[in-house]
Amino acid sequence: MTHPAEQLKALGISLPPVSTPAAAYVPFVRSGPLVFLSGHIARRDGQPWVGKLGASMTTAEGAQAARAVAIDLMGTLQAAVGDLGKVRRIVKVMSLVNSTPDFTEQHLVTNGCSELLGQVFGDAGKHARSAFGVAQIPLGACVEIELIAEVD
Repeated sequence: MTHPAEQLKALGISLPPVSTPAAAYVPFVRSGPLVFLSGHIARRDGQPWVGKLGASMTTAEGAQAARAVAIDLMGTLQAAVGDLGKVRRIVKVMSLVNSTPDFTEQHLVTNGCSELLGQVFGDAGKHARSAFGVAQIPLGACVEIELIAEVD
């Protein structure tokens, strides 16, 4: 498998610095070989990516937002471990999708994150996952995702 940094470069992706938490929490916690990343909301042009799936956003737009979250999550993961090559496995992804009560494609929205993790980490990017529809997300964001990784 190609080093994750090379995969990111090939995809034209540069990772952002860790964003400042919006409340009383830290961006990540390491416990033994596991790193727990706090929920990251979707951002576009540095601002919360506001919207509600099933009302003001399509599934495809939501998937793009989830992909943007994956990029931010990888930036935080890199800050946590220093080198994405130390990631043994993406263990779990949990996705919250701001959606109407009748929207049922949260899993397809979350694929935007999961597919990018697979592209960057290969088999180590295959993970367990949950995707939920919720009534609202902080700052009106359309998607929030948290991640657990196993690292060296």
